[in-house]
Amino acid sequence: MSEPVARIEASQTPWPEQAPVELSVVVPTFNERGNVGRLVAALDQALKGISWEVIFVDDDSPDETARAVIDLAAEDSRVRCLHRIGRRGLSTACIEGMLASCAPYMAVIDGDLQHDETKLPEMLALLRADECEIVVGSRYVDGGGIGEWDSERASQSRLATRVAKRVLKADLSDPMSGFFMLKREVLDNSVRKLSGIGFKILFDIFASSPGKLRYREVPYTFRTRSEGESKMDTQAVWDYGMLILDKLVGRYVPVRFVAFTMVGGVGVAVHMAVVAALYVWQEMGFVASQAIATYVAMTFNYAVNNSLTYRDRQLKGWGWWKGLVSFTLACSVGALANVGIASYIFESQSQWLLAAGAGILVGAVWNYAVTMVYTWNKRS
Repeated sequence: MSEPVARIEASQTPWPEQAPVELSVVVPTFNERGNVGRLVAALDQALKGISWEVIFVDDDSPDETARAVIDLAAEDSRVRCLHRIGRRGLSTACIEGMLASCAPYMAVIDGDLQHDETKLPEMLALLRADECEIVVGSRYVDGGGIGEWDSERASQSRLATRVAKRVLKADLSDPMSGFFMLKREVLDNSVRKLSGIGFKILFDIFASSPGKLRYREVPYTFRTRSEGESKMDTQAVWDYGMLILDKLVGRYVPVRFVAFTMVGGVGVAVHMAVVAALYVWQEMGFVASQAIATYVAMTFNYAVNNSLTYRDRQLKGWGWWKGLVSFTLACSVGALANVGIASYIFESQSQWLLAAGAGILVGAVWNYAVTMVYTWNKRS
């Protein structure tokens, strides 16, 4: 006869006493394998006497940053890994990392050690004392600096800062900073309005807040990266422009639709240039020139939208070619809808400008809606 299985009551196995986490440090990463261990060591030195954790949010880095974080977590319970598959973007990584935290205070810091982690205790003290709701690490107040930036990058940063100040509800000296700390309720009050576009999550938080945020700025000097590569590129500039646009018109029209339409406008110029080159200069037949120009413009629109408008769903490899076929088919139907609607309105109203505009609008909406679902769906 088998022995009865012993039952262990929950009260007999209490959890070991552990101080609740007061501060979560959220670190978005992409190809930062060489930096994660150094950052954890730096945080350990800077945050002595504070109950903290660090949440690395990795976008499936090819260099296996997530694996490096998981190995660290096996030895240090303060280290956590949020490994995202099929999603990209610094802002959304920060949002998801903060939402994964249960701490009353949350900081965002880059994984490349260019932000000064020794400022974190000072930032936390300001929030504890309720002197503000959010503390921003600033490169542009007394005592701060941009480090070894060249003149071109410094000029770009100043221009972006001036643009941001016109949109924000606060006169921040460094609204483009990626180094800040906030109270949980700040995120709770704004998270459903955040755009999650691009790299500038601090700007997004200030622009999305239902009220004016109480803030303080702490100076720091931007360090030189020693491991990995910078993520700043032309796509980052595009993302910033889309974020600004979203905060200005996003409540009225999806910013992705605006971007899609802008690309389409450039595509019209490409179409006309090809027609001119083939029909006017090469003396090819008009119908053949028009057909080739249509296909070239469609391919151009697809490639640019895939790289910029749908960067977060970007198609690669074989998926790129399947997407091109899907996009071409959808836009071909959109062209028929364009002509059909325009012809109907022209016949009934005899106003060619109104008819053409209506046809273009219907075609654009059709192309955007259909390609969003069938070309750039999340399973592509």
